[in-house]
Amino acid sequence: MTVEFIGMIQPRPQSEVLPPQGPGIDPAYLIASARAHDEGGFDRVLIGWHSDGPDGLQLAATAAQHTKQVGFLVAHRPGFQAPTTAARAFATLDQLSGGRAAIHVISGGDDTDQARDGDWLDKDSRYARTDEYVGLLKQIWTGTAPVDHAGDYYRVRGATVSLRPAQSPRIPIYFGGASEAAVRVAGRHADVYALWGETKAQVREIVARVRASAARHGRQVRFSLSFRPILAETEAAAWKRAEEITATIRALRGTASRTPQNAGSQRLLDAAALGDRPEGRLYTAIAAATGARGNTTALVGTPEQVAEAFAEYHDLGVTTFLIRGFDPLGDAVEYGRSLLPATRDLLAWRARQVAAE
Repeated sequence: MTVEFIGMIQPRPQSEVLPPQGPGIDPAYLIASARAHDEGGFDRVLIGWHSDGPDGLQLAATAAQHTKQVGFLVAHRPGFQAPTTAARAFATLDQLSGGRAAIHVISGGDDTDQARDGDWLDKDSRYARTDEYVGLLKQIWTGTAPVDHAGDYYRVRGATVSLRPAQSPRIPIYFGGASEAAVRVAGRHADVYALWGETKAQVREIVARVRASAARHGRQVRFSLSFRPILAETEAAAWKRAEEITATIRALRGTASRTPQNAGSQRLLDAAALGDRPEGRLYTAIAAATGARGNTTALVGTPEQVAEAFAEYHDLGVTTFLIRGFDPLGDAVEYGRSLLPATRDLLAWRARQVAAE
């Protein structure tokens, strides 16, 4: 199995230890971050979706003008745009970027945030809508004739398929969500199923569930894990840095009290309940300190030690690692310099060892 690395670019510098400052978009920072990932050998960069954030497709189109190879994984919540117009928007990005677009489908796991954009459906209804929405995207991207559709959430007649993606047969679909409803939809539509960094036992369990869901549709799915690697030249220095990051977050945020609605965050808190260091290099104290608001589990150590941790997850069927740091730009540069090469070299060596047996 090959390995894919995805970073994350943002429109301005910010993280759990860097409160956002200044205007909502800093074009120079956006471009510098995109170039750092491009030059560092990342395969893609994620552009997130926030109800108070800039439009991800426009950020991707801007970054594409200043990069050569890196792809753009744009988060997208079904329900706020017609699937026909979304299909054209992503096809446009794919054409303009030379086939570098991908979509990260997120149905939405927080009722409060969904309501900010006028969505009042409950979670199960959101996933039912997502199922229909993504099915329409696929029909439009791959169709050879105008698409007619009449469903519970969308009704279209003669939807155009004239604007096609540059990639064949279509734009890759990444899918987020850990609930039972999410797993059902992922089995039907996901090319890559993405979850946050968890214990190996948790990964084994959900990989088995998603594979079984996909098998019911005669499909296979790849898997992505998200981590916040915390690196240093020595193991002791890396753990010291991790604890300093946690202390800073606690000082800025106070005590996390709100129970998250989404299943992915609940799974991270389950891992955190096992202790700050439940296994190996996995560090869960930051997830506990933030109430698991997003991707907040870390792998801690030297680049070579974290590469070994990646290899252990790779053995479980994980082929994609979505990584970002608490110093977003500086850490991206460091990952490209040390962590990505160390991981790829280790996996290549392990493959040679297997082939020689």
